[in-house]
Amino acid sequence: MKKALALTLALAMSLALAACGATAPAASSASASGSGSASSAPAGEPVEITVFAAASMTETIDQIIEAYKTVAPNVTVIPTYESSGTLLTQIKEGADCDLFISAAQKQMNALDGSLKDDADKNPDGLDMIDASTRINLLENKVTLVVPEGNPKGIESFDQLAEHLKSGDILLAMGNSDVPVGQYTQKIFSFYGLEEDALNTAGVLTYGSNVKEVTTQVSEGTVDCGVIYATDAASAGLTVVDSATAEMCGQVIYPAAVLSGSQHPAEAKAFLDYLTTAESAAIFESVGFTVVK
Repeated sequence: MKKALALTLALAMSLALAACGATAPAASSASASGSGSASSAPAGEPVEITVFAAASMTETIDQIIEAYKTVAPNVTVIPTYESSGTLLTQIKEGADCDLFISAAQKQMNALDGSLKDDADKNPDGLDMIDASTRINLLENKVTLVVPEGNPKGIESFDQLAEHLKSGDILLAMGNSDVPVGQYTQKIFSFYGLEEDALNTAGVLTYGSNVKEVTTQVSEGTVDCGVIYATDAASAGLTVVDSATAEMCGQVIYPAAVLSGSQHPAEAKAFLDYLTTAESAAIFESVGFTVVK
């Protein structure tokens, strides 16, 4: 009897151990699965990325975001448009940003760690972009535009310079921290004009971004303005002259993913989309030139 009972207990223990052995791999597999989900989100999970873009890109980026919804329906792109100088300040102050597109190299250089030893280009020694993603995305043109009817009959930058010297014209330009304003300052230098003297003479008005300058011209509160070709096209303004590279340099728009991005893969994917033929058609429709 005792022998039979011992055999029964032994059999029961053997079955229990076998059961434990069978369930152990399943528990291990579940643990591994949980670890994997913590390190990478499932494909198609909703993601929001924030794009800081120069104000002159408002209309084109809005169109491209709409088109991108069919390419990556799980990604919501939230744009912020302002002057590149203002966007730079916001990034430096810790604003959430995944992708930055500037209207000039100066603002991008200030965040590029590969240039931190160059005090002229990166004065604060910041390292806030993924330099491997940085590209020259677009080229624009700096133009001289006039309100409807061109009341002062302005036809060129040469003529503008003479009017400014005579003090009989009112020109709208961007602030000194705005790329379009910096390009205008270079044009002044090309013609030997002193901005401070012109400002004192009362022949200048300012805008905190290119859209504000464009509005002043559109509303006819000034005689002319210096804005980008793309803004002139979007606002339906008359362009009477375009600045040459000798006058103000090339107008290149660099773009890069921020090193602190919470969604770098999605930000890079959207940046890649900005270089496609579909996006190029939208950019070129308002006067941008895609940098090859």
